[in-house]
Amino acid sequence: MTGLALGPSPAAVAEEASLAALLRCCVREVAGPRGQVWQAEPYVLLRVAGTLLRVRTHGGLALRFEGRPEWLERGRWRPLSADRLVGLVESELGGANEEFAAQVRTSRQVMTELLAARRDASPPADPWLASEQALVLGHPFHPTPKAREGAGWLRYAPEAHARFPLRLLGVRRDVLAEAGETGTLDGLGPAPDGYATLPAHPWQLDLLAADLAAPLADGRLIDLGSAPRTAVPTSSVRTVYEPAIDRCLKFSLDVRITNCVRKNSWYELAGAVELSRRLVPVFESLSARFPGTRWLPEPGYRSAALGTRLLEGLGVIIRTSPWSVCRPGVTPLLSGALTAFGRPPADPVRWWRAYVERVALPVLDAYLEHGVVLEPHLQNVLIGMDPSGLPVEAIFRDLEGTKLVAGRHDLSALPGRVAEALTYDPGAGWDRVVYCLMVNHLAEIAASLAGPGPTRELWEAAGEVLAGYARSRGWPRPLSDLLAGAPLPAKANLSVRWTRSADRCAGYVPVANPLAPLDPLPSPVFSPVPP
Repeated sequence: MTGLALGPSPAAVAEEASLAALLRCCVREVAGPRGQVWQAEPYVLLRVAGTLLRVRTHGGLALRFEGRPEWLERGRWRPLSADRLVGLVESELGGANEEFAAQVRTSRQVMTELLAARRDASPPADPWLASEQALVLGHPFHPTPKAREGAGWLRYAPEAHARFPLRLLGVRRDVLAEAGETGTLDGLGPAPDGYATLPAHPWQLDLLAADLAAPLADGRLIDLGSAPRTAVPTSSVRTVYEPAIDRCLKFSLDVRITNCVRKNSWYELAGAVELSRRLVPVFESLSARFPGTRWLPEPGYRSAALGTRLLEGLGVIIRTSPWSVCRPGVTPLLSGALTAFGRPPADPVRWWRAYVERVALPVLDAYLEHGVVLEPHLQNVLIGMDPSGLPVEAIFRDLEGTKLVAGRHDLSALPGRVAEALTYDPGAGWDRVVYCLMVNHLAEIAASLAGPGPTRELWEAAGEVLAGYARSRGWPRPLSDLLAGAPLPAKANLSVRWTRSADRCAGYVPVANPLAPLDPLPSPVFSPVPP
């Protein structure tokens, strides 16, 4: 990713990325469901608001573009800009969202500033942390992949290779809120007698300044200053790695990043600890059946019982670090960073088989055998590479998206809101698994491996791996349908932004399944019917 800043200007790269992301959303969520997408080699054609667009593609389901997208005006093809496409989307969808265009512009400006900042910054020496900070252009199927609210965000941006010390607070013990294993936080710095150490994200303290004034004045909280070492922000922005205690710390940030305001709700604080306890035997079973399966528990949280806003706003979830769970000689790398391969593997199909075995099989088994919905999207999975560069471990993280299948677990002892936040019904759980695994994750890795070439050989190999697992499980119906080529659910990110809905309300649109039997058409994504 860093090489992007050495060629075209940051603004040009940001424009291209913004346009591509929005155009992918149009294919998937706007033109596609209306029957307005066609394959016309070497182009894909689509209509948005009555305007015909075209672009060269490869990568199958991942929709990688070659060259500049164009639009047809009075019989002539002209270069398409992101702003023009925004206008077409607004016309197509009815112009009911006055924020949308500004959000797209903000996302593009954030990319521009990140790319410029990377020219003058050095990535971390740690290869895992460098991979965490490589996601400059964001989600390829999101209309505002780098939308970020608030002032001063650049100094905390992982994509700009930021490092900064955390702020330390002392929480008077009579207002301390915590659960699980929290003792590691005390290693960040001593607190006076009667207080416990609470790390805080400095950006969040600025956002909460008015709410903190009273408890800081009366001594329920005290400011202990900055931590002695710098922390490193990871790909989610609000989660940092703190080397002083070898832990990742997930903070609240009262800032909208892409779809959501990123805060730890009170039920998510409690739910992380509860899930970590319940998942111990599940991952013991998974790692026994699928060697190389790892996870990052979230064994405790700490906050201050000063009303819901500060309980959530100051809440920090403790997460195990990936280096502590990988075998010696294995290097963890963020899966999302692998979509920008510097050098492709010498044997892509062998590498891919190993990758699918490590990532897909434990995810499917967690759902089918244990009633656990993992969320294996590209930002939630780390891949452990051996010295030769072969995937040998998969490390799953972030329990916020991990759920239990309703009816398969006894949650009666939990508060109702905690239990509700921890569960999916079986259908919703399967949709989430298949979307994250197949559409968000494996499709992007396959496209990156194949480059401008076809992905068919890779998907045939993936089908063989998954069929072997299905056979061992007696061909359960969900897997049989998946391998037979049933359409896949793709999350509708454009629809969520357009309707200004909560991310948890996101729906899905059906997309072509690359595991389907070989299709004589050149692409598994589009209709051959001309416009």
